[in-house]
Amino acid sequence: MKNIIFGLLATVFLLTSCSPKLTPFTQRLYEQNDWSKSELKRIQFYLSEDIVLRRNASSSNSQIRNGEIEVVSGGNVEKVVIRKGTPGVFVFSPRENRFAISFEDSDDSYLMFGPNPKASNRYLLLASEWKKRGGTVTYNGKRYRVDNSSAYATLMVDLKKVRKVSVKSRTAGGRRIN
Repeated sequence: MKNIIFGLLATVFLLTSCSPKLTPFTQRLYEQNDWSKSELKRIQFYLSEDIVLRRNASSSNSQIRNGEIEVVSGGNVEKVVIRKGTPGVFVFSPRENRFAISFEDSDDSYLMFGPNPKASNRYLLLASEWKKRGGTVTYNGKRYRVDNSSAYATLMVDLKKVRKVSVKSRTAGGRRIN
């Protein structure tokens, strides 16, 4: 019995030690490391929560590439779902402390994130406006609605890998007298 319990604990330990330990990306982390834009492009970001984008689309202009189409009350609704844990990359920074992060192969399909003082300066999803039931974001050049649960979608990073990105190390070979 002890061998079985020990074996299970060892298996759990091995499985959890191999998986990335994701940490929220915060303004403090960003400032401490003073990453350049080229370094930010080498960091793998992840999403902490599902984000569901919805917009009404008339049948004449609905081109859906990466989303789904639902019929709601006789109309077309374009829906894009970005699942929790989806990897994303830094595309650009339109201004200080604002990151455009793409979760698809197109650099035109991105969402904006920035530090929120009410959430320990974690980088949260930004919207052009937040109301009680949701917000409005621009994605792939189109305006979408997101529900208020998406307001807490945070950028996450594997801190162990992120620290490797910023380490600049060299060993001096020494110098001898001629």
